[in-house]
Amino acid sequence: MALLPMFPELLKQLFRTPATNKFPAKYLPPSVTAYLEKVGAGRATLIPPVPIPPKFRGKIEYQREGCIGCRLCIKVCPSNAIELIEETKRIRIWVGQCIFCSQCTEVCPKGGLAMSDAFLLATEDRYEENLIEE
Repeated sequence: MALLPMFPELLKQLFRTPATNKFPAKYLPPSVTAYLEKVGAGRATLIPPVPIPPKFRGKIEYQREGCIGCRLCIKVCPSNAIELIEETKRIRIWVGQCIFCSQCTEVCPKGGLAMSDAFLLATEDRYEENLIEE
């Protein structure tokens, strides 16, 4: 009997188009490297990525000039990704630890923090320059 209430939802899911992006190709090629070489040679084309929606919460950007060192961003950060640098009274953001909740950008009185549209942040080095905002 438990299956009957789920049956309409199951039918909807069966015929719904996927929300995922088919980038870079409609079907996964046997070798992505070979496929990208074909694209470079003009023998294949890439499916463009899905456009970034408005108010997307990507990598956080820090404008040092606007920061007054009030520490409000540090207080509201649930992942403790922001720390104060005592010598300069500025902050350091560990992007690899950030959960992209945007609470720090909302509480900043001077607008020194903003969410960008950058989202390709994967790397093997958690201390890479791209993952630390100072």
